[in-house]
Amino acid sequence: MAYCVSITKAGAPSVLEIQDIEVPSPKEGEICIEVHYAGINFADTLMRLGLYQPRPPYPFTPGYEVSGVVHSVSKNTRGEFEIGQRVVAAMPTGGQCSHVAVKTSRVIAIPDEMGLDEAAAMPVTYLTSHHMLHHLGNLRKEDSVLIHGGAGGVGTAALQLCRWAGIERVWATASGSKREIIESLGGSAIDRHNEDFVAIIKEGTDGRGVDHILDPIGGNNLTRSLSVLAEGGKLYTYGLSAAAPTAKRSLFKAFRALRKTPKFDALKLMTRNRGVFGVHMGTWKNEEIMAQQLRRIMEGYAQGHLKPVIDSVFDAKDVAKAHQHIHDAKNVGKVLLRFNK
Repeated sequence: MAYCVSITKAGAPSVLEIQDIEVPSPKEGEICIEVHYAGINFADTLMRLGLYQPRPPYPFTPGYEVSGVVHSVSKNTRGEFEIGQRVVAAMPTGGQCSHVAVKTSRVIAIPDEMGLDEAAAMPVTYLTSHHMLHHLGNLRKEDSVLIHGGAGGVGTAALQLCRWAGIERVWATASGSKREIIESLGGSAIDRHNEDFVAIIKEGTDGRGVDHILDPIGGNNLTRSLSVLAEGGKLYTYGLSAAAPTAKRSLFKAFRALRKTPKFDALKLMTRNRGVFGVHMGTWKNEEIMAQQLRRIMEGYAQGHLKPVIDSVFDAKDVAKAHQHIHDAKNVGKVLLRFNK
């Protein structure tokens, strides 16, 4: 019997359940994957709290990325993928299941040297960071970058992408205990609890600011990020962790974070030649561009430029513990769920 993670209602990690399901039969243009690993992202915790959109109606299964082996294929896809083949998939949602049916346009084979755990750690984090820095940002070697949450999944991926691109001026915020991982990936660490990133960036750039800023925090942090964005710079907002500082649902804290989130003035952005991008790979519909970026990411892995940082692997039945681990900001890199035990 197959099974899945289910969010039954908005609330603390205790609302997460494991439910039995039927093994899905792939439709035309799909394959069914027997999932070995599925990624967890901060977006999943926000969805559980009822603070993230779009969100399916309750109950629903979260999850944007899986790795495993091909379980079955639909008739018209035979020859494209083989049963037993090792693959990774970027899911629109519903990935935290022992078996998933997914469109072949969202699936690519993984090389023999790549572990299935590494594969599951790559789609969301590396796609998000690559999409921001390269597809939207046209990152150049002479650019400068500020990464908030530099020790998380997207943060460590972005640091590696910057190093691959030859970027020399990269700053990343995180708690002081995570300084070592940031510096090991080529970034200059900023203690987000005890140091002022605005002052550090202004001093480090002689007041000019940085060319790219990755901000998953939102709220007032986004306003402060905008204050150190250089002329011609690009600010990417891809989360609102300020709305969920703990594992418990608090509409007051969410409202406060939203209230402090800046309302961007188009005229000011125009006159100061700065841009703001909102990024949500779960709603990105151009699958051809997504596939191109995934292939580029796999090239980076094969060439030794990219190496997923995996913090921990939880059994699927311990998904509530995994969510709490992320809320407590204990992770350095990616958190995964294991489904094949």
